[in-house]
Amino acid sequence: MSIQMHRRRNVGGTTLVIFGASGDLTSRKILPAIASLWDQEQLPEEFSVVGVARSPLGTEGFRNLVMRSASDWESIGSHIENFHYLQGDYKSISTYQSLTKLLDSVEQSRKTGKSRLFYLATIPDLFGPISMLLGESGLAQSGPSGVARIIIEKPFGNDTLSAQMLNSDMHRSFSEEQIFRIDHYLGKETVQNLLALRFSNAVFEPIWNRNFVNNVQITVAEQIGVGHRGNFYEHAGALKDIIQNHMLQLLSLVLMEAPATMTPDSIQNEKVKVLSSVEIPAKSDIATRAVRGQYHSGVINSDEVRGYNEERDVSPTSRTETFVAMRLAVDNWRWAGVPIFIRTGKRMSRRETKVVMEFNRAPHLPFTGSSARQLGPNRLILRIQPEEEIKLVFGAKVPGQDYNIRSVAMDFSYANTFRELSWDAYERLILDALLGDRTLFLRADEVIKAWEIVEPVQQAFADPDFPLYPYSAGTYGPKESNKLLQASGYGWHNS
Repeated sequence: MSIQMHRRRNVGGTTLVIFGASGDLTSRKILPAIASLWDQEQLPEEFSVVGVARSPLGTEGFRNLVMRSASDWESIGSHIENFHYLQGDYKSISTYQSLTKLLDSVEQSRKTGKSRLFYLATIPDLFGPISMLLGESGLAQSGPSGVARIIIEKPFGNDTLSAQMLNSDMHRSFSEEQIFRIDHYLGKETVQNLLALRFSNAVFEPIWNRNFVNNVQITVAEQIGVGHRGNFYEHAGALKDIIQNHMLQLLSLVLMEAPATMTPDSIQNEKVKVLSSVEIPAKSDIATRAVRGQYHSGVINSDEVRGYNEERDVSPTSRTETFVAMRLAVDNWRWAGVPIFIRTGKRMSRRETKVVMEFNRAPHLPFTGSSARQLGPNRLILRIQPEEEIKLVFGAKVPGQDYNIRSVAMDFSYANTFRELSWDAYERLILDALLGDRTLFLRADEVIKAWEIVEPVQQAFADPDFPLYPYSAGTYGPKESNKLLQASGYGWHNS
């Protein structure tokens, strides 16, 4: 089956400025995405990249880094002259004065306007200072000759107050329309397909509510450990690293009402409404509604792996959680009374991100004896990674003389259905930001609402007496997480 390329979108002559150009995120994600977009003819010849960092790379060193990072893409060599580098201190105004001169020179030589996209691929503590200095130097201004936009990576603050302060710092220089808060999960095809599944298929709308849905489960499981991110993870943990952003974004897309239009504000308005409806638990209730765990040594794919406290840059006595499971409730007309279970963890049995919507059982089964013992509830499974697929589980008769009913699955697979080339998340999101499309990015009030949900749990976890349950690497987390569901007669979907 031949692969069809995407239609070309008109980016125009823009310069991408990457702060943190010598860092891991730039080499692993940003540069390969840029190279792939050029390969797909999504970027014009005059598109340029300026890297800014404290490392003394120089332009030649930066270009070597580009070639190594994007070696899989054929066209990068022919565009290597489009890459430039500036060494400087992120907190010094002189760096931004030098950047202004370099951008003017690049844009003049490329005969482009002054459209610029600033990508902050630095540590989060620098987001505020960099954005404010971009404003002080005049680089944040949009005008007739071009627009200025800025991308920031998660985490967007460490709690509600710090997120509010970060928004305030950024709004001193940039309007909300100029700010693109990136969550790479929203760039995944299956996540975007949640909107298509929900709002282009009338068959699902009548049953997508509390009258038919028994419970909803969202799982983000990883087989990997913290790797070289031990220092970061010690300050973040699973709650801030995954739940505050990725998981609450998935939750809002699954449970939101239909937007009036597919414009960014219409979609973001509905997501904020869902997040505003999530019940914020009292601190005294969190012990019965949340479970935290930490992986110990174990076996994954026949390999022995070490425990979290043995990882590089991790304290041997660390109480940082690598697993969190929670029971949430959404107090609105559509979802009142439907439990929402979410969990995330590292060193789990398998790598997967999925949403499972379990429906109420049929009110009466007319089959006799044990004929329906292999029949489970109807389920809609939205698998986001590693496979991108949608599965509907329903009852069907087993072939043969006996009338036995068994649960079977009807699958839709992206890879087997579409000939079009699937976008990588960073390719899609960077291209959208270059075009000014904020649909798949987070708005300021979304971030604040998510922190308001997570913050009481965060405070409870800070109590040294709050339980931290061990689990062996290669399992589905601590067995205590099962109790969140068992009290209501449910169980986690692990298949």
